[in-house]
Amino acid sequence: MRHGFYRRLAWTGIRQNRKLYIPYLLTCAGMVMMAYIISFLSQSPLLEDMAGGATMESMLTFGSWVMGIFSLVFLFYTHSFLFRRRKKEFGLYNILGMGKRHLARVLIWEAVLAAALSLGAGLLAGIAVSKFAELLMVRILDGNATFTLSVAPGAILHTLAWFGGIFLLILLNSLRQLHFTKPVELLRSEQAGEKPPRANWVLAVLGLALLAGAYWLAVNLEDPVAAMVFFFVAVVMVILGTYLLFMAGSVALCRVLQKNKRYYYQTRHFVSVSSMAYRMKRNGAGLASICILSTMVLVMVSSTVCLYAGLEDTIRAQNPRNISVEAYVVDPAALEGEKPEQVRKLAEQVTAEAGLAPENVLDYRQASFAGIRDGSQMEWYLSSLYTTTSPMDTSEYWQVYLIPLEDYNRITGAEASLAPGEALASTITAPYEEDTVTLNGGNTLRIQGRVEPFVRNELDALEMFPSLYLVVPDFVEQAQALQDTVGDETALNLSWYYGWDLACSDAVQLQVWENLRDASAEAELEASGEEAASYFHLYWDSAAHARQNVYGLYGGLFFLGILLGIVFLFAAVLMIYYKQVSEGYEDQSRFAIMQKVGMTRREIRRSVNSQILTVFFLPLLTAGVHLAFAFPLVYRMLSLFSVANRGLLAAVTGLCYLVFALFYVLVYRGTSQAYYAIVSGKGE
Repeated sequence: MRHGFYRRLAWTGIRQNRKLYIPYLLTCAGMVMMAYIISFLSQSPLLEDMAGGATMESMLTFGSWVMGIFSLVFLFYTHSFLFRRRKKEFGLYNILGMGKRHLARVLIWEAVLAAALSLGAGLLAGIAVSKFAELLMVRILDGNATFTLSVAPGAILHTLAWFGGIFLLILLNSLRQLHFTKPVELLRSEQAGEKPPRANWVLAVLGLALLAGAYWLAVNLEDPVAAMVFFFVAVVMVILGTYLLFMAGSVALCRVLQKNKRYYYQTRHFVSVSSMAYRMKRNGAGLASICILSTMVLVMVSSTVCLYAGLEDTIRAQNPRNISVEAYVVDPAALEGEKPEQVRKLAEQVTAEAGLAPENVLDYRQASFAGIRDGSQMEWYLSSLYTTTSPMDTSEYWQVYLIPLEDYNRITGAEASLAPGEALASTITAPYEEDTVTLNGGNTLRIQGRVEPFVRNELDALEMFPSLYLVVPDFVEQAQALQDTVGDETALNLSWYYGWDLACSDAVQLQVWENLRDASAEAELEASGEEAASYFHLYWDSAAHARQNVYGLYGGLFFLGILLGIVFLFAAVLMIYYKQVSEGYEDQSRFAIMQKVGMTRREIRRSVNSQILTVFFLPLLTAGVHLAFAFPLVYRMLSLFSVANRGLLAAVTGLCYLVFALFYVLVYRGTSQAYYAIVSGKGE
């Protein structure tokens, strides 16, 4: 054959099937663009000097792998729609004298042209949009950026290599299908349909059982660590249950509708229900895929938006004051020695040198440990963890804090008084209703009253375990008694917290924080002698410094959530479009027959609306159910990031679902028009 014949034939095939090819090429180009942007940003030199840049780089590197794997799976899936539509055309070529070797050349040229168009357009768009994405990233991290457009050769090579491999694998899979398919099967490919799955009631019940199990895990897991571990188990169960339920349950739904004579034997329902039942196995898989993608978009966007929106609350929960120092000791008496007073004077001196004055000072001592509650008993963590309960059973774990009565009165301005053996109780996360508490089988404290929480710390912000604060009049004696009971002076965490706020910028706070650390080292305030009484270790902290790290982590997750959310959203749109168009071509002949026997275009439109409305909104509704049951699990996971604002998460999740539902309705209107145009003959 003449030189260039196969290339022209391939280009003609793309143009004649542009209704299928243009969305596919646009999707490929969009994924190439997003992959280049993520790779470009992960290699951006701005991250090296930016606060939180290292964390953002790790997030983007992870996102690059997620993007690559998703692109591989999704482009394989969408290309199957294209190849299914082209099989009839290839069968006709084969009957007219073209062998499979010649058809393979056409496929190769189509793959080359599609790859060239996708890679070229995607990289050009990625380079053009990359600067905007970089500015958005810098804005999220609260950094500084230049306005010079740059190109990353490494990102270009990475994108070309990855997507070149994807297009090669798609081509090899197409050649494999062509080789093992007979010419007659190629001609009848569009009429092949799908047989309903056998034992659909068994599969439907199994799908319901998997979903019920996943929902139970999501609702009943209270431990945030366990929630993180079992989250992926629940995700797998939801995916499998959704596919089984849609594939088997959709067939059952069609059968139920067919048995309802008043519903089935109507013009607008008869054709749609019968055609859906004929190929519902594949239709159900497509609907399930749309549902899973929709759920992924909603969970990812709502959780990352909530993380970023609650960032300042998280920072304040983890850092109650702008500047703070914690001193750790071994001997309880060391908390009443000279060292704490020396630290106070040093803090006041360094702060005054910066022209500032401490505000909202928080100063208290505490003895803390992790315990296992047994009624009014609070067993010791280290001695009883592996004897009284399973290591994985954390339902009775508590954080226990002893606070001196003197410090409590100073913090709250109260004038409480307690006798030895008495205590005031304050709890966070869970109530403690007992009248007494026995610590490690030792002294029993009588609860004389319950007070509101007056201090918080980083562990409280995580809400991993409930916290019990006990205000005692004889702090040193109680702490010493606990040490003597357990027989390990390092098991009890003895510390002193001293923090204050500063009315200045983050930059000034960071400078004061660094000056305090340097001055503390020069004054040799820390001591680590062999004697327990001489051990005094300082840990200086700054909310401004924590803000830099948190912005890097939460900002990275938020930015990555935006990018991947956009990718998953448009993937769902394309899947919906291909589902409608491919089914339109399959239903075209059926509607043509109905038109010949008297069915009007208006009745066709009503039948189309009936078919689409019957199943099209099932993924959206099911995604809403998934999201509702996933809410407690997502909240527990976010608590590991110190996000304890349940109302904020609920508001963000509800808003995301409403916006997504509106977008879904718009997609429905557009795709239903495409389906109607095909089945009515206007699309030819």
